[in-house]
Amino acid sequence: MLGQVFGYSDFRGPQQAIVEHVVAGGDALVLMPTGGGKSLCYQIPAIVRQNAGHGVTIVISPLIALMHDQVGALTEAGVSAAFLNSTQSYEESSQIEQQLLRNELTLLYAAPERINTPRMKSLLTSLNERGLLSLFAIDEAHCVSQWGHDFRPEYRSLSLLHETFPDVPRMALTATADALTRQDMVERLKLEDARHFVSSFDRPNIRYTIVEKTDATRQLLRFIQTEHHGEAGIVYCQSRKRVEEIAGMLEDAGIKAMAYHAGLDARLRQQRQDRFLREDGCVMVATIAFGMGIDKPDVRFVAHLDMPKNIEGYYQETGRAGRDGLPADAWMVYGLQDVVNQRRMIDTSEVASEEFKAVMRGKLDALLTLAEGTRCRRVSLLGYFGEASEPCGNCDNCLTPPAVWDATEAARKMLSCIYRVQQASGISFGAGHIMDILRGKPTEKVVQYGHDQLSTFGIGADLAEPQWRGVLRQLIASNLVRVNTEAFNTLQLMLDAKAVLKGEVSVLLRQQAASTKAERTRRGSKSTVKTSVKGMAEATLNAGALERLGRLKAWRTDVAREHNLPPFVIFHDATLRAIAEQAPQDLHALSSISGMGVKKLAAYGAEVLRVCAEPD
Repeated sequence: MLGQVFGYSDFRGPQQAIVEHVVAGGDALVLMPTGGGKSLCYQIPAIVRQNAGHGVTIVISPLIALMHDQVGALTEAGVSAAFLNSTQSYEESSQIEQQLLRNELTLLYAAPERINTPRMKSLLTSLNERGLLSLFAIDEAHCVSQWGHDFRPEYRSLSLLHETFPDVPRMALTATADALTRQDMVERLKLEDARHFVSSFDRPNIRYTIVEKTDATRQLLRFIQTEHHGEAGIVYCQSRKRVEEIAGMLEDAGIKAMAYHAGLDARLRQQRQDRFLREDGCVMVATIAFGMGIDKPDVRFVAHLDMPKNIEGYYQETGRAGRDGLPADAWMVYGLQDVVNQRRMIDTSEVASEEFKAVMRGKLDALLTLAEGTRCRRVSLLGYFGEASEPCGNCDNCLTPPAVWDATEAARKMLSCIYRVQQASGISFGAGHIMDILRGKPTEKVVQYGHDQLSTFGIGADLAEPQWRGVLRQLIASNLVRVNTEAFNTLQLMLDAKAVLKGEVSVLLRQQAASTKAERTRRGSKSTVKTSVKGMAEATLNAGALERLGRLKAWRTDVAREHNLPPFVIFHDATLRAIAEQAPQDLHALSSISGMGVKKLAAYGAEVLRVCAEPD
């Protein structure tokens, strides 16, 4: 089935074990990184079980774009699939429902809201009574958990699947879930007896880089122009206004950029998403409203201009880069204000419980520790998900190990200043005021409160303000200082600060970059990776093969446009490269190429051979 329908000769990782377990009727919880092949884990069982007379597989997904693309890809592969969502007319939906009742579909995609409607419940009940309900596949299953990074209340209703159809196998799939989220998924979806399949969370082709925010706009533009010119990417910003500003700036710089956020008209959002999927070299600037379920394989970078809420969100978003397995970048700039903003959103929530806020603060602290840490980014990231690993040699900390310095004296100065100010005034103050005192700046506010008379006034004049901001950021990451967002972002000492003030422990901090030397070093090392990305085909193909590859890509674009599908749904780049390199002379030779299933061979084989045979 794997080769006949999808054109692949081998399973990847735990795919085969998952497929065999689900085909046999077992429940499963599947954690597999983005690009790891989760879809095949339910698509192949759906086909096998349908052929065995078990009926249709219901795939529950919150993503209209993903439904469209996956149904398109399955149809191209010769699999009968359809979706039900809000984009369809009543007549279209009715036709699909009749197909469903006639047992003409192998897979049906639907949103969780649809599953819970009386009409859909009636359809499913009718199918179940006739023994034609084969499997429930719950995609993006982390959405069921309040501890997950993308909780969606409508997912809670999916507990009805077990209650209403206890004999129908269920599988839950996600790319991102820590231990707490996994436990919640099991409880909410009633998967206590399900077998767990947890793949490695490692995406070795992604290079993780986190840099101090100085001028985020300028930093982003330099990053794209010097390392990813003409390549597809996603830029995440926290606010809609910022998204519009950055998209406009990139367009002014000659980069094909588009803005995407929930404030745009739904039709415009869809148009921009389609353009991103279908055109080469587009950059989407977006809030987190964009991305989940985007299957575009050649996204070469994901950039964050604002810190995400937690590591799960960061991992999910960065995982949209390099789905084709080629080198890609996960790049983020962040600063103290990012920490303050995220903490404020947690603390000022009017609907979240204190328990929820405490968990979210812990998740934010873990992300801050990742950002400020000096060890391998990948080791830290995988460790968060409970996976041990070795230094990767492919992150900024591995490639240009950060210098550390004995910041014990600087830390004591800052902690002492925070303490003295609160002791003298009976109230706390924010970061800017504390740094003015440390640096001996007699501002109006400093003089007004008499803080120019404190023993800590001017004791930190040896460090510039950016250096003090770096010290403070790392003291917050080390749980020595807390930003109280409920009291005007004032600074407060934590319990562990006492040991530092007493001189009982030393404080080693990351050296803040004083120049662009580290960036130049990184750009120099990255240039070889960049060549390997853009020149991957060129490095292995001769002139004739390159000509064939160009013709094949042009042909694929035309076919994709006719079918209203992204080009990669017709054939992935890897398949076209293999065809260009091997230059098959007949259908038999073409059938042996990875990605060339039986249906695609019949539909496109003759045309592919014709394009290959054209004179160079």
